[in-house]
Amino acid sequence: MPQDQAPDTLVYDNPLVGRYASREMARLWGPQRKFSTWRRLWLALAEAQHELGMLATADGKSRITAEQLAELRAHLDDIDFARAAEHERRVRHDVMAHIHTLGEVCPAAKDIIHLGATSCYVTDNTDLLLLREGLQILRDRLVGVIDALARFAEKWRDLPTLGFTHFQPAQLTTVGKRASLWLYDFLLDFHEIEHRLGTLRFRGVKGTTGTQASFLALFRGDHEKVKQLDHLVAQKMGFTAVYPVTGQTYTRKVDSQVLDTLSGLGQSASKFGTDLRLLAHRQEVEEPFEAEQVGSSAMAYKRNPMRAERMCGLARFLQTLTISAAQTASTQWLERTLDDSVNRRLTLPQAFLSTDAILRIAVNVAGGLVVHPEVIRRNVDAALPFMATENILMAAVGQGGDRQELHEVIRRHSQAVAAQIKGGVERNDLLERLRDDPAFAAIDWQTVASPAGIIGRAPQQVDELIAQEVAPLRQRFAPQLNQRAELHV
Repeated sequence: MPQDQAPDTLVYDNPLVGRYASREMARLWGPQRKFSTWRRLWLALAEAQHELGMLATADGKSRITAEQLAELRAHLDDIDFARAAEHERRVRHDVMAHIHTLGEVCPAAKDIIHLGATSCYVTDNTDLLLLREGLQILRDRLVGVIDALARFAEKWRDLPTLGFTHFQPAQLTTVGKRASLWLYDFLLDFHEIEHRLGTLRFRGVKGTTGTQASFLALFRGDHEKVKQLDHLVAQKMGFTAVYPVTGQTYTRKVDSQVLDTLSGLGQSASKFGTDLRLLAHRQEVEEPFEAEQVGSSAMAYKRNPMRAERMCGLARFLQTLTISAAQTASTQWLERTLDDSVNRRLTLPQAFLSTDAILRIAVNVAGGLVVHPEVIRRNVDAALPFMATENILMAAVGQGGDRQELHEVIRRHSQAVAAQIKGGVERNDLLERLRDDPAFAAIDWQTVASPAGIIGRAPQQVDELIAQEVAPLRQRFAPQLNQRAELHV
């Protein structure tokens, strides 16, 4: 069987498309969307040239007619991909192949297609359109993650749990406050995406090396008309601004900045997923687990955090793509070099597909987190004597004690109890030891030794974060909320 006729099961299938990302994102970066956008760009260019009165002859006769434009409008989406592939095998140039393919179904308009343009007019402007729409899709998914985590944080705002520094038990926090740390990382990513969307521009109509020389010739030296053409085409394609200068391409610094933004989102998701994996080990908080889900092919009892693990794995891949984007931006020769093309065909779609997959997992997990309060309370109780020591210290200082001397007393008692526990004694009698020590005789033991008295302003911090940062997003993006993505596998 010829290779180009092989069934799907015989050739490699990118798992980002077949397994992880949404159909919406896969279609955005698919051939139909790409090449139909090329045709819309050719139409927009011809329309703008016509509207601005571009002249081709000295007698003032219009070079582009309404009939030619109508012909182009009639063939925006009916792309003959097989025919385009034939042309590309012959001319070895994808843009020229599609110019020929469009020209065959638009014979009257054939000679005005791509008039004055270079290949990057369609390739670069299309990529900018896809970057913008891709960022909008990801932003809306991210809002769903933010909302789900905020609801989780609100629900568990005041449930005391062990805090950890160096993955060693530290001062108590709450389940909701810990979730607010994940939440805030994602909020920072939201603002970064908003910044990228707000500063993204159109390459516009710049010509072969960015000088607009071909268009200046077509408009017979009329600089104002060339400037108008640049902005008019951008407006027709939904942009309000163009990059003021380009080479043959828009600066690849833009790609690098966008991928840095997506990498940042992957970093947040990986932190979220890693924390969940640690908490699953402690059996305190777990990701959703379905009734017939299998954790291990050998160990039937297992409940593995596979969604968090997948999220972390995808994030790791995503973060590596920024290296390629940075190297591409830094190695563009003068007005352009073509070694960026193959790299961008790989990195741009896969970065967006990866991020899309990550967010689908994140919203699925955040919307279905399972908390085990009794396990959490048991773990708190076991470590509470140690956790209470900072409150005890502050209370004793408030009664006039010397902070350094009191710290040393607590340290000696704590080390003695820790050694006792490590030696096999189960009972932790640190609170009794401190209560019996004259240095702490004046403090209110009922307050300082209760979990609720040790969590500080954790519940209030959750409330304040949601009121300040999340509530405005909930109001703005109400239609996008309550999404819970179903995973393919």
